[in-house]
Amino acid sequence: MAKIRLIVVDDSALIRKVLTEIFNSDPDLEVVGVAADPFIARDLIKQLNPDMITLDVEMPRMDGISFLRNLMRLRPMPVVMISTLTEKNADVTLQALALGAVDYMPKPTVNVTKTLNDYAEELIAKVKTAAKAKIKYTEKSVAPAPGKAPVEPQEKHGVDAIIRADASSRPGKTRDKIIAIGASTGGTEAIKAVVKELPADTPAILITQHLPAAFSQSFARHVDMASKMRACIASHGQVVEPGTIYIAPGDQHMLLARDGNQYVIQLNDGVPVNRHKPAVDVLFRSVAQTAGANAVGVMLTGMGADGAIGMKEMHDAGAKTVVQDEQTSVVWGMPGEAYKLGCADFVKPLQDVAGQILAMLK
Repeated sequence: MAKIRLIVVDDSALIRKVLTEIFNSDPDLEVVGVAADPFIARDLIKQLNPDMITLDVEMPRMDGISFLRNLMRLRPMPVVMISTLTEKNADVTLQALALGAVDYMPKPTVNVTKTLNDYAEELIAKVKTAAKAKIKYTEKSVAPAPGKAPVEPQEKHGVDAIIRADASSRPGKTRDKIIAIGASTGGTEAIKAVVKELPADTPAILITQHLPAAFSQSFARHVDMASKMRACIASHGQVVEPGTIYIAPGDQHMLLARDGNQYVIQLNDGVPVNRHKPAVDVLFRSVAQTAGANAVGVMLTGMGADGAIGMKEMHDAGAKTVVQDEQTSVVWGMPGEAYKLGCADFVKPLQDVAGQILAMLK
């Protein structure tokens, strides 16, 4: 198999060196060039015709967004954004995802070997996935937040580490409907596309999207702008109300629970599940146990398998489920794994997911 050829674009010589070493350590990747600014990158892309690039946000002579906009218009290719975790860079990175960047990673921590090793593993996986992603250029003014939470040195935990499978658990008296949505790579734009088609009086929506904590507020703000519903970052003990979208904070698991006849939000600061925090499996299992057949489960584009087990548990508890189809997914990992488990009642293109949600609520 031919190697994935990439160019690293970053104004820091140290970061260029670290990223180059990470990528070249993998037999399937090859850094064919490095660029300190977008003008150098433009010339290298013309000369070397790479498969993809990694791109910094803040650079001299031209910012990353302006360069990305031109690149996607003239020579679309997979792009992974790499920048520091700040609120300022959050909005810029969100714009990049709206313009067609596939995913996002924070800049590496170069002084902790174990952390750097874990970072390298995740970055390599993201780059390989991005190289196969479907690239779509769309000129948009706003966008929600990116892929995964920052890397932490950790072992892989299953959903039992946060919430046990309890066969005796049964939904309570409330028959209020609940919608649970899970997504990762490409999911930020997909979420916007879904919620903007839902009416203001739609039952409550709980969303777990893999993203860093620094991006949570920006993500919630952009989802709120896109939707007729109200969107907010979920807080512990919050009563769940119709017409509201609750988004898991970027550093805590979100669960659905009951307080009498009301649904409430629980946040959990436990270990990452499937190496994610928040994890979709945690949300979906809690919804299966708490809402049962009163729930609707939705799986949108994303890398990996997080949420597939939880969606099966929702399905087994009587919930209706829909997954985004392969053709419209940036990465058909999470929805594809749910489909393989036989727990998808419907497989729909992104533009039809909202309509299917409303049909399943009836």
